[in-house]
Amino acid sequence: MARDEPARVALYCNEPVCAMTSSAEPTLDALASRDASDLPHAVRRGSPVWRQFTRHGGAVAGALLLASIALVALCAGWWFPADPLRIVAAPEIWPFAQWQYPLGTDALGRDIAAMLAHGARATLAIGLVSSVVATVIGVSIGAMAAWWGGWIDEGLMRFTELFQIVPNVVFVLTVVAILGPRIENTVIAVALVSWPAIARLTRAECLSFKSREFVQACRTVGLSPWRIALREVLPNALPPVLVMGTLVVAGAILYESVVSFLGLGDPNIASWGRQIGEGRTLIRSSLYLCAEPGLAIMLAVLALNLVGDGLNDALNPALRKKR
Repeated sequence: MARDEPARVALYCNEPVCAMTSSAEPTLDALASRDASDLPHAVRRGSPVWRQFTRHGGAVAGALLLASIALVALCAGWWFPADPLRIVAAPEIWPFAQWQYPLGTDALGRDIAAMLAHGARATLAIGLVSSVVATVIGVSIGAMAAWWGGWIDEGLMRFTELFQIVPNVVFVLTVVAILGPRIENTVIAVALVSWPAIARLTRAECLSFKSREFVQACRTVGLSPWRIALREVLPNALPPVLVMGTLVVAGAILYESVVSFLGLGDPNIASWGRQIGEGRTLIRSSLYLCAEPGLAIMLAVLALNLVGDGLNDALNPALRKKR
């Protein structure tokens, strides 16, 4: 091998997954002889991914809707600086009946608009933090299982199955009931039921890249196993995990809503699920008490699913080729 060829092979080790999914994979000799001038075209993923995402009308609509919800959550403290759980007017004022309370008041006389805005902050925070925690745990366990294999893989996968034998909702309610009705405990419970799917997906993706020829090229030039796993294999396996992360956030919102609906959420925090739970007894006479927070939950979950679909189309090389 020529003197400058190892450098070319080391550069090629950072080839993204979208460039490695062609119909015919290059041989090891071809990898070694690949000119570094070809690399910029291979690694410039940002622009094509963004163009593909913006072509997905549903994804753009979901992103705008999600951004609007996030803006409401961020501005809740400025728009409604007082405690959203305080009583401000007569109970059960219907929406648009008084301009001071455009979304009406609940059965206790609390401003529904203020509770929805502050509830968006709590709901999105629980979803995002739960998703991050679940992703870190799932990616770590899945990557270790795939890369080391053997008894480590077997043990980690059996450990993962322990969290899947109990229905997710039952598991979340049990954990929150044991730890107590606090927002931190809800995050822990949701993360515990969300990471096994991410771990299995990460393991499958890493296994698919473990035997690829660009990994063999990295071994040939003497890269350490840890560097190959962390800098070459894992980054290429992350795009599907990112898509899964959006679905985990959507699932976390639904789990939090169930917990709050049943009265196990934090009593000091306004949340959408809690609003539905408190208004269910008046659903026949004051339908808006449940309809407004229910609509907020539906729109948030819909937006996250649309964004996930768009990311899947943008990050999936096979779909990019078809379009």
